[in-house]
Amino acid sequence: MFEQVAGLLVEHEELQEQLADPALHADAVRAKRVNRRYAELSKIKTAHEQWMQTAEDLEAARELAKEDDAFAEEVPALEEALAAGQEKVRRLLIPRDPDDARDVILEIKGGEGGAESALFGADLLRMYMHYAESKGWKTEIIEADESDLGGYKNVQVAIKANPSDPSQGAWAHLKYEGGVHRVQRVPVTESQGRIHTSTTGVLVYPEADAPEEVEMHQNDLKIDVYRSSGPGGQSVNTTDSAVRITHLPTGIVVAMQNEKSQLQNREAAMRVLRARLLARQQEEAAAEASAHRSTQIRTMDRSERIRTYNYPENRIADHRTGFKAYNLDQVMDGALEPIIESCIRMDEEQRLADL
Repeated sequence: MFEQVAGLLVEHEELQEQLADPALHADAVRAKRVNRRYAELSKIKTAHEQWMQTAEDLEAARELAKEDDAFAEEVPALEEALAAGQEKVRRLLIPRDPDDARDVILEIKGGEGGAESALFGADLLRMYMHYAESKGWKTEIIEADESDLGGYKNVQVAIKANPSDPSQGAWAHLKYEGGVHRVQRVPVTESQGRIHTSTTGVLVYPEADAPEEVEMHQNDLKIDVYRSSGPGGQSVNTTDSAVRITHLPTGIVVAMQNEKSQLQNREAAMRVLRARLLARQQEEAAAEASAHRSTQIRTMDRSERIRTYNYPENRIADHRTGFKAYNLDQVMDGALEPIIESCIRMDEEQRLADL
């Protein structure tokens, strides 16, 4: 561990020199990456210095305890602090997801259950919006296809984290939300009070830092424009403002009609397309680099049932980590942190086992 820390401290000094160079900031994407890595290594540097200081204090206390019993009383507490400091350094040395600092685009899609699935999609959106608000993050709904009863057949929201810590972004927390979310409750459409089980899908994509980060050729894009539909303002059904972009090499299709102008919808569609392409590239790279990754928590599996929301029992259960609690009402108001922390801990344990 000492050898690993030593190498990282050297890298920290090198990054500090790069950040002081004005030429670095001419490349915004590279500067952002360097700043993120510097913030990450700064945590390791601080934790390592505290650990080393505790080791020196413990050694001094043991030496002085030979002559003064008062110092002997400090030894147990310092030994505990040293062990805790070592564990903190060890966890900070776990190989991190390089995309943890990114913002995300989160998509909620209706699944089994028809109208009830769309209504639960609206509940999930509210949950994520409240969670983001509790963390001081910014949210922006970029596309929404509402159902007749006020739910969402499909809704996409961009979530931007607080930049106070460049090494921690929305992806570090929300990447575990991708999958099938199952709800058990009495739907508003149920006249006899029977409990139904419905599902809603959640997809989470890390957002590209800049357009040029994801390579796209104009010849690879098929762009169609058409009249928007559904509830809305003057532009609905009157102008060709809706945009559908197909990425021909991958078959990925993104459609936008939320904005009033074709240009705005095109920009929003390109933003989502870049995020999906970035996620695809990362999934392919992860599959090539690590065959064992399938044993860890899957972060973007679109078919895995990851969680159950049982309203009659006020119970929330995560099927990957075994987390279970009876505060579903609070979770739906945004109290997601304990569930997400259980995913982070499980992921860290797997990464530690791989070291």
